[in-house]
Amino acid sequence: MAYDYRFEQMDVYRVAVAVARWMRSQHWPTGTSHLRDQGTRAADSMALNIAEGIGRGGKPGRNHLRIAQGSAAEALAVLDLLDLPGGVEQQQRLRRVGAMLTKLQDR
Repeated sequence: MAYDYRFEQMDVYRVAVAVARWMRSQHWPTGTSHLRDQGTRAADSMALNIAEGIGRGGKPGRNHLRIAQGSAAEALAVLDLLDLPGGVEQQQRLRRVGAMLTKLQDR
């Protein structure tokens, strides 16, 4: 019998995972390894905190969603500092994640 977690079906989680995978797959310019590390960690944290927040629910869950929103903002800021191909599109995805997280926290 298969069990699917609720977060697996949610658009916010799927978009966050897509951004995290994109960040890891990029060729980062020489001398920006610190930004690659920060950006990929922030993107991974965003997806992981969404999963935990949805899984927990309640006040603890909302706290994880707030952390995920901060991580999304951090990943977006990293992309502000670089000119990666497709970066603008990923920033739009991150803004969308932020908007969805805001709505989820209001529940």
